[in-house]
Amino acid sequence: MALEKTWRWFGEKDNISLDMLRQMGVEGVITALHHIPNGEVWTIEEIMKVKNAIEEHGMRWSVVESLPVSEGIKICSEDRPRLIKNYQESVKNLGACGIDTICYNFMPVLDWARTNLHYKLSNGGESMYFDFPTFVAFDVFILKRPNAESDYPAEVVKKAKEVYSNMSAEEAEKLAYNIIVVTQGFIDGVVDGSIPDYKGLFLQFIDRYKGYGKYEMRKNLKAFLDDVIPIAEEAGVRLAIHPDDPPFPVLGLPRIIGQLEDYEWLFEANASPNNGITFCAGSLSARKENDLNEIINKTAERIHFVHLRNTLLLEDGSFYESGHIVGSQNMVKLITALLKEQKRRIAEGRKDTKMPVRPDHGIKILDDYNNDYNPGYPLIGRLKGLAELDGLMTGIESFI
Repeated sequence: MALEKTWRWFGEKDNISLDMLRQMGVEGVITALHHIPNGEVWTIEEIMKVKNAIEEHGMRWSVVESLPVSEGIKICSEDRPRLIKNYQESVKNLGACGIDTICYNFMPVLDWARTNLHYKLSNGGESMYFDFPTFVAFDVFILKRPNAESDYPAEVVKKAKEVYSNMSAEEAEKLAYNIIVVTQGFIDGVVDGSIPDYKGLFLQFIDRYKGYGKYEMRKNLKAFLDDVIPIAEEAGVRLAIHPDDPPFPVLGLPRIIGQLEDYEWLFEANASPNNGITFCAGSLSARKENDLNEIINKTAERIHFVHLRNTLLLEDGSFYESGHIVGSQNMVKLITALLKEQKRRIAEGRKDTKMPVRPDHGIKILDDYNNDYNPGYPLIGRLKGLAELDGLMTGIESFI
């Protein structure tokens, strides 16, 4: 059977079409209603437009990635009751349309972070890089977040100062724009770059979390789960939280889903089987303490969605995306563990045996250089990753 082969598609504006996905052997599409503003209701009519288009091409809408959790929910603002009601209504409508899995995250302000979107690999391909000192340089010397230097070791701040001193003004501006706008714009980020002082607006969003730590964020996530999971159960929908990327604090903001103890807390906070996770090998692998095989073994029953890619970790906490197979993680072992969990579900008679998996991100290669794709989402690089993962799954499955 193998895990269901899926692909993240950004809707009708995506220059990778549904026709192309079908030709590539994609079985399930991962997408969202990107045209609907965060916090507004996803109506049945709008959901069905996308669902019908996907099914007309012989595929299914496997997972919603994502139904964004508004900042007002994460900080419990005065607008929270309206935002929660709208989220509940969207979950109901998705369930009514037969879409049973929602990937979401609870990362404050910044979704994912990279400092170099065009990192050249030795083979000529182009990947994405998170250079820790460069990110600190952005935070301390470019963004100038108040007291930012106190959030980092002194030796890292010293290195960051060296990095910043070697930047031109244009390079510093480009770094800030990439982190705040370019990597966030196509995934419903809080700042779209439409105003001149985008850094000032970004700082305003960060300032809303003043006084927030892990305890406060966990409290608000539990409140969200307690409000939404009962609705999801009634609608036949599973929620799958995505880990923080990177899985450690950045910008002085608390990050609460990045290691095994966070998952143990999550399952204790709400025991419903509909409260599950997106197992993202790439995000979790960026924390050197994480044992991804152990995480799979301890969370297997609650894995509703899978992202597979690899990273190469460096000594100073930096990392770059090294492809889907080669890197710091043993992808053979990870896929073996996932396939064993799938077999267990089949034997148990569970309905959620597809365990959708997608090649997460990809290295830009070949004709990808001639097209304008979202950062991390090239066509050929991801297709290569899909083929590699499919080959591994097919081979491993024959042995287990």
